[in-house]
Amino acid sequence: MTIKDELRAGRTVLGTFVFEFATPGIGRLAGGAGAEFVIFDTEHTGWNWETLAMLVATTRPAGVAAYARVPLAQRSYISRALDSGVAGVMVPMVESADQARDVVRWASYPPDGVRGAAFSVAHDQYAEGDFVEYMRRTNREKIILAQIETVGGLAAVDEIAAVEGVDVLWVGHFDLTNSMGIPGQFTHPDYLAALERVVSAALAHGKSAGFMAGSVAEARLVLDKGFRILAYGGDLWLYRAALREGLGAVRSLVAPVDGDDR
Repeated sequence: MTIKDELRAGRTVLGTFVFEFATPGIGRLAGGAGAEFVIFDTEHTGWNWETLAMLVATTRPAGVAAYARVPLAQRSYISRALDSGVAGVMVPMVESADQARDVVRWASYPPDGVRGAAFSVAHDQYAEGDFVEYMRRTNREKIILAQIETVGGLAAVDEIAAVEGVDVLWVGHFDLTNSMGIPGQFTHPDYLAALERVVSAALAHGKSAGFMAGSVAEARLVLDKGFRILAYGGDLWLYRAALREGLGAVRSLVAPVDGDDR
């Protein structure tokens, strides 16, 4: 089953983000840790398309779904990410149904959209075969994650959720609170109400709500609100937290030296 099938069946799906460690092993490490998907971020990194293609190609053998967050809602970004082999795209700052419809069109082959056709390349693993059937299957299986992270997107969230082809409404929590004028106030009642509004829109249209949780406590909060696709943190923060915890534990075992006030 694809992640899309799992969500439609009502399952909760868990994955992670990758921002920093562009290594051939990172996707397989994530899969070995239990991630069902990995989102490679090209919005907040300096990665080029060649880097993304390498990350996707080395993630696939682990059976982990590879997605990319593109820098913005633009046809060339979406088509190049998909042609690198990702199984879906996350699009930041979606603010209207028209914009969401454009994203779906750019990500879909005819007759459903206008995605350009190039086959026996990276996205289809250089295979030969029935390309018409491949287009049908890809249109059906790809996943589109529309980010709701502005006041405008929140105001239009029900219309965005109604767009056929949008699969997930993903809250960008930092940007959303910035746009709401309450930066980083993740216990603010207006922010908590916004989370509920996104979930309600998703449920009303048979879609899923998504979130990147930075902690187990935050994951519990959004799961209780009805979010069903979660990324647990990102590579650089997880590494730092684990290293800090380990070094702190080891340092506590080291006997202090006279005069050492560390």
